[in-house]
Amino acid sequence: MNQKWDGCERRQSLRAKAEAMVHSVSPSELSAQPSDVLLHELLVHKVELEMQNEELRNAHLKLEEARDRYIDLYEFAPIAYITVNRDGLISQTNLTACGLLGMDRAQLIKRRFSQFVDNQDRDRWYRFFLNMMKQAKGDKQEIGLCMNHADGTVFYALVDCLLREAEDAQPLLRIALIDISQQKAANEQIEQLAFFDPLTHLPNRQLFKDRLHKALASSARNKQYGALLFIDLDNFKMLNDSLGHNKGDMLLQHVARRLVSNVRENDTAARLGGDEFVIMLEDLGVCPEDAAIHVKAAGLKLLAALNEPYLLEGYDYRCSSSMGATLFVDHLVEEDELLRHVDIAMYQAKLNGRNSLCFFDEKMQAVVTERAALEADLRVALAQNQLQLYFQQQTSLDGQVFGAEALLRWQHPERGLILPMEFIPLAEETGLIRPIGLWVLETACAQLKAWEKNAQTQQLKLAINVSANQFHEVDFVEKVKAVLAKTGIRSNLLTVELTENVMLKDIGDTVAKMLALKKLGVSLSVDDFGTGYSSLSYLTQLPLDQLKIDKSFVRNIGVTQSDALIVQTIIGMANNLGMEVIAEGVETSAQRLFLEQQGCRLGQGYLFGMPVPLENFQALLAR
Repeated sequence: MNQKWDGCERRQSLRAKAEAMVHSVSPSELSAQPSDVLLHELLVHKVELEMQNEELRNAHLKLEEARDRYIDLYEFAPIAYITVNRDGLISQTNLTACGLLGMDRAQLIKRRFSQFVDNQDRDRWYRFFLNMMKQAKGDKQEIGLCMNHADGTVFYALVDCLLREAEDAQPLLRIALIDISQQKAANEQIEQLAFFDPLTHLPNRQLFKDRLHKALASSARNKQYGALLFIDLDNFKMLNDSLGHNKGDMLLQHVARRLVSNVRENDTAARLGGDEFVIMLEDLGVCPEDAAIHVKAAGLKLLAALNEPYLLEGYDYRCSSSMGATLFVDHLVEEDELLRHVDIAMYQAKLNGRNSLCFFDEKMQAVVTERAALEADLRVALAQNQLQLYFQQQTSLDGQVFGAEALLRWQHPERGLILPMEFIPLAEETGLIRPIGLWVLETACAQLKAWEKNAQTQQLKLAINVSANQFHEVDFVEKVKAVLAKTGIRSNLLTVELTENVMLKDIGDTVAKMLALKKLGVSLSVDDFGTGYSSLSYLTQLPLDQLKIDKSFVRNIGVTQSDALIVQTIIGMANNLGMEVIAEGVETSAQRLFLEQQGCRLGQGYLFGMPVPLENFQALLAR
């Protein structure tokens, strides 16, 4: 009840209540004796006093209950309350503070509050405390601190401070201490998810672009050069396809650690996505030539580090990288344009043979534009039947045709005939090689089926080239099986040609797939033999039917003794292993004669016939 106390009214109220209680013994006003009146007054006064005492007792009980509630709220509040005097010593605490700091109240009293502040924040606390002591009474401020529990564990706290005065007019600091460790961890997790790559823990594209924006602003102020290095792992997709995404993820984590350990602390290493990383170098000086020298040295160091072998759950894997570089200063080039430049330079490094560093040049822009147009056209080529198979005859060296190799050509509606070397690398990079390779397989098998109707062609064999991307597909064998079943051809007439490097990429997977293909009846040939790094031990493990001598060795027969010796060795090795051997690139009678003398009976090359369209090839057979 919030009524204002009025002593006179209160006494009158009590008097009235007392009168009512003793009314039954009140003397008649007419007949009462003075002693009776006095006795009556005494009785009323006694009752009044007893009522006053009862009210006082009730008020005291309520006061004690309120005090107990306050103590309970203070002691067991979810917030730690601490009072610190002007010397920084703790003078009061609640039980929550005792639990949070790990000491009993008696141990905390007269202990310095700064003792519980972690070393990294202690100087900040001292400055904050001294500043608070200078403020006016009632001033309120807060600070976030890293705190230490008595057992040494660390927690993060929000420290809310209110300046008060003690009874002796000395300043006191009332502190409300809240443990925000979980909130801070949650915020850090949110920030991690928003700005960092979850796999490698490197900055993601969003955070990198923010740092690039700040770097450009800094460069505008100090006129110092910076640089971007764009890194793409060579043949990463093949690793994913052959060994699985788990191994691919492990490789990306290894790469991230190597990048971070090979750049300066003030440089930024980020993952933009997939197998693409970018490095930002800052403060490279005001001279562009010196900056370029520094960037080249840093890039070559990174390439060397990334070329070291990786151990992926017991699997020894080697991976090269292609790297593009570009300098920046001030705001001469915008952020997105810089990223485009360094991306273009990286693709030029791939075209230069991979595992290399290439600086951006304005001339690259035209090349990239043309490449983008070619890629767009290539995506249309399959749908619009622009791809064709040309056929180059394979013969015995005495001129008897026994088969052909199907060679891919692109009849572009505007550019005319495009040779494979101009678009196959692009198809490999973009993944288009898989649908293209399947088209080649289906078309070749359909042609074998068509040849069955003609006695002159029904025994012809047909060889197709299969890329690494296609061969290492998980379902490659199933696709071959399905095409064979669909066309109904005799599978022994189909030869799959693989390069040495394709076969040795993952020897276990290669052997398993080759055995499965052999089970289907398909013949297997090593294309361009002698140009890779195969060993005799590997060669004996592979279920091969044929070795195909690379044309570079055949071309030099009669020119260099070493190449002639290599050809002789390959022929002898194939014969000893019971394999068929065929020489490609045979262009002269002298070459044919040498091959015959060394025991090679089969050949392919301009001496026998050029690659021609189907109609021309069939016309040649009819002669």
